Amino acid sequence: MPVWQVLLDAVGVVLLLILLYGVALVLRRRGLARSGVTFELSYRARSDKAGRGWLLGLGRYSGEYLQWYRVFSLSPRPKRSWNRADLEYAGRRDPVGLEAQSLYADHVVVTCDTPWGDLELAMTPGSLMGFQAWLEAMPPGTRGVRPGDTPGIV
Repeated sequence: MPVWQVLLDAVGVVLLLILLYGVALVLRRRGLARSGVTFELSYRARSDKAGRGWLLGLGRYSGEYLQWYRVFSLSPRPKRSWNRADLEYAGRRDPVGLEAQSLYADHVVVTCDTPWGDLELAMTPGSLMGFQAWLEAMPPGTRGVRPGDTPGIV
């Protein structure tokens, strides 16, 4: 078999794998959206360098948790999950410098205080309104109380 035919077969296999990967990503996103509304949500994993460390993804509310899925992963499980009781909205700002190129267009950066330090997320202004409503809808007196903890008992 000539070399050009082997190379042509290899290119065909690579293109087929890329197509299958794309189809799998679409099916995964539809599956995630079927069990709850998803929205574009970026997460800042590292803040040691200005404007860097952003990971693109999808967010989904699941009861008391905000789940975050990597956008180019095929995993049906969330990569990160935050309990509503651990999140406290601290403010918002527009992306600056490299952040504007790293994030989706028209997203704002949201800062939340957590027991483990600051958490930075990026989402659209409309998604931010939903996020704030979800945080405010928490039952009174449960801020900082995880499920299973009994408030007032030392």
